[in-house]
Amino acid sequence: MPMKVIKSLIHFLRSRRDPQSGARPGGFSLSLMDRYITSQLIAPLIFSVGLVSTLGVAIGYLSDLANKVVDSDLPLMQAVQILLLKVPEFTAYALPISVMLTTLLTYGRLSNDSELIALRGCGVSLYRLVVPALVLSLVVTFVTFLFSELVVPTANYRATAILVEYLQEDHPFWQNKDIFYPDYEQIVLPNGETRKRLKHLFFAEKFDGKHLKTLTVLEWLGEKLNRIVVSDSATWNTNEDTWDFFDGAIYKLAPDTSYQETHPFEHRQLPLSKAPFEFALQGRDPYEMNIIQARQYMRILKMMGDDKKLRTFQVRIQQKIAFPFICVVFGVVGSALGASPQQISRATSFGLSVVIIFTYYVLGFLIGSLGLMGVISPFLAAWLPNLIGLAMGGFLLYRFAES
Repeated sequence: MPMKVIKSLIHFLRSRRDPQSGARPGGFSLSLMDRYITSQLIAPLIFSVGLVSTLGVAIGYLSDLANKVVDSDLPLMQAVQILLLKVPEFTAYALPISVMLTTLLTYGRLSNDSELIALRGCGVSLYRLVVPALVLSLVVTFVTFLFSELVVPTANYRATAILVEYLQEDHPFWQNKDIFYPDYEQIVLPNGETRKRLKHLFFAEKFDGKHLKTLTVLEWLGEKLNRIVVSDSATWNTNEDTWDFFDGAIYKLAPDTSYQETHPFEHRQLPLSKAPFEFALQGRDPYEMNIIQARQYMRILKMMGDDKKLRTFQVRIQQKIAFPFICVVFGVVGSALGASPQQISRATSFGLSVVIIFTYYVLGFLIGSLGLMGVISPFLAAWLPNLIGLAMGGFLLYRFAES
C-alpha cells in the first residue's frame, strides 16, 4: 500500500478519535482531514492567482499599452502607472479561474494517488471530501467581492482618466459632450398627491472636467417658462456652494413667453442645483463604479428617461453582485471533476479548466446580451449562468458520489 494512502488513513482515523479536533463521525466540524485537504489547496491557489493574473495583464493589456507608447506617444511613466492600475482588475478575474485550477489539480492528485479511494473506503462520502473546497470557494468569493468593490472601480477609473488626459481617448460613458440634464421638483396637488414637475433644463455642448461649455439653462416658474440663461462656460463653485456663469446673458420671459428683459453679464452666480455638474463629472463605465455609485447614477438616468443606458447599468450591477459567486460554481465543478473515478493528469486538468471557463464565459456573454436587449430580466441575465453551472456541478458530484 502506498505511503500516501497510509498517511491519509492515519489522518482520517485520528480525526475521528482526536478529542481536541472536536470532530465526530459524520460531523462537519474542522478535522485533521479538513486541515490536510485545505493545506493541499492553499499552495496551488496562490500559485494559480499569480500565474493567471500575470498572464492576463501580459496577454490582455500589455501589447495594447505598448502600441500606445510607440504609436500614440503615451509617456512611459504613465504607461507603467496604467499597467499597475490594471493589475487589480485582472487579479479579480484570476481568483475564480484559480479556484477551478486549484480544485481540479488538488482533487485530481488525491485521486491519482488513491488517497480519495482510501478515504472513501473508510466511509467518508465524496460530499464530505469536497467540503474544504467549498469553504475555500466561499472565502475566495468574499475576497473577490471586496476586491471588486473597493479596489477595481477606482483603479479602472484612474487608468481611463490617464488615457483621456494624455491621448484624448473617447470614453463612451463620460459626459464630455452634449450634456443634457432635466432637474425636477416635487409638487403637492390639491388632492394631496405628489408628482414631479420640470424646474430646470440644462444643456451644454462640452465638458472638460471642470467647465461646462456653451451652457443653456431653461427655468420654469410653475407651468410657465420663466427665464433662459445662456453662457460661454459655467462651473460649480465649491467654496460658495453655487454656480459661476461666465460671458453670457439672462433672458427674462413674459407670461406669453415673449422676451421681457435681457441682462448681459461677464460673471454671474446663480443658486441652481449641483446635480448637473455631478452628472457630467461622475459619468463612468459601470466597471468604474462600485455598486453604491452605480445605483446613485441610475437614479439620474431614470430621471433623464435614458432607458437604454439604465438597463445597461441594471444588468451590470447584477453581474457585479453575481460575479464573485463564480468561485463557488468553479469550486463545485472543479472538485467534482477532480474527484472523478477516472484519473486526470495535470495537462488534462489545465485543458478541462480552459474549456469549462471558456464555455462559462461565452454562456455568460450570451445570456447577458439577452438582458441588455430586454429579453430577460437583469437578475436572470446575471445569475442564470451561475445557476446553470451550479446545477451541472451538483449533478457531476452526485454522479461520482454514487458511482
